[in-house]
Amino acid sequence: MVVNDEFGVMQRIMGEFTRRKINVDTIVVGKCELPGKSRVVLTVSDRTQAEWAADSLQRLHDVLHVELVDESHQEAYALVGNGAGKARLIGSIEEVEKMLRATNPDRFIRAVNAI
Repeated sequence: MVVNDEFGVMQRIMGEFTRRKINVDTIVVGKCELPGKSRVVLTVSDRTQAEWAADSLQRLHDVLHVELVDESHQEAYALVGNGAGKARLIGSIEEVEKMLRATNPDRFIRAVNAI
């Protein structure tokens, strides 16, 4: 989603999830190509909850655009670390899962089902 890059925006976004008791698996936030705006990528495990959240988040004043990634176009992202260093993995959910199993990293963060 694209949001205004202002104090308190993430608190309001997460408040929507807290009220409905929806667990957010992953949060990635960063400035984007639009001046004064940020992109937020959230992941949740349950597709129905993700659909509800996308609808609810569009009503927030500071949320400018929400897009729920279609299941057939979902990608997975992982940041992994081990004794050899750090790496980013990007691909289909199956590809990233296969790479994680093959490399068996000491630590990793995985994001799928992004809003």
